[in-house]
Amino acid sequence: MAWNLDSDRPIYTQILEEIQMRIITGQYKSGEKIPSVRELAAQAGVNPNTMQKALTELERSGLVMAQRTSGRMVTEDLEMIRQTRNKLAYEQINDFMEKMKKLGFDKEEIVALLKQAEGEKNE
Repeated sequence: MAWNLDSDRPIYTQILEEIQMRIITGQYKSGEKIPSVRELAAQAGVNPNTMQKALTELERSGLVMAQRTSGRMVTEDLEMIRQTRNKLAYEQINDFMEKMKKLGFDKEEIVALLKQAEGEKNE
């Protein structure tokens, strides 16, 4: 799995978002052990301290739990995973709506464009 990190935003934030995405899409399953800090850092091509910072933040959020002897595990709380998924979806929707409003579209025009785009996609 490629890690597409850019220099526009803090790396640890992008890592945190990537791991969240892997959890909510089921790439890292509920209750599953995730790779070690060193493994993840090597995969992402980042310093292990940067990876540790992102994982610590994920622990604070509750999506990941540290097990003293067996590493880190994805939470078994499916409701938390669902809520995180919904939160990320709402953030995307809000960003989209703000950009569309800056382009001068109102809510009805945005909905009409979405329907039109969906119709073209299905053709």
